[in-house]
Amino acid sequence: MPPERKARVGKRRRASSDKGDKDETASSAKERVGGKRKAAASAETGANKESSESPGSPQQCRWLMKSEPESRFENGVDMKARNFMRQMKEGQLAFFYHSNCKEPGIAGIMKIVKEAYVDHTQFDKKDVHYDATSKADNPKWSMVDVQYQRMLKRFVPLAELKKYHLQHRAKGGPLKDMALFTRARLSVQALTTEEFDFVLSLEDKEPL
Repeated sequence: MPPERKARVGKRRRASSDKGDKDETASSAKERVGGKRKAAASAETGANKESSESPGSPQQCRWLMKSEPESRFENGVDMKARNFMRQMKEGQLAFFYHSNCKEPGIAGIMKIVKEAYVDHTQFDKKDVHYDATSKADNPKWSMVDVQYQRMLKRFVPLAELKKYHLQHRAKGGPLKDMALFTRARLSVQALTTEEFDFVLSLEDKEPL
């Protein structure tokens, strides 16, 4: 059975790019970005709006964000999550992906409602995200705000997406190079418009 689907609104996401990175969840993720932090997530309602172009690069203007990801680290730095979150723009859409659970997959759509800004919790000694090495004049952590838009009409499991990925690799198709399979460990992944629209179309189809 797919994970329980519960609407969550106005959540923040953090991603780390520094040593001693903190646990990342769908509601809170932080990252170090050149001494600044950012947060992002947003989605539009309505099928036409969801599949239309959004601000930013026409090839990478959609996202997939994992709820309990295993990030890719280089010397303690989550490089990819950091770089992708830096590219997020207000108004862009992201899939909400359930990870590290019995049946991983895409459950819903979020919208990026606020781009990177300083995470105040890094300075709060009583907060679990307190970072003694972060300074007010050179903060290490940033947030992006994401807003729940809607659940997909049906949960789209990872196993089904993998079948399409293999088909598209063999015969051509929008999911042939999808980062969910070529860079599986990334907690934040860029999607092309074609990848996003194809995955979104699956909610109206019978499971493969």
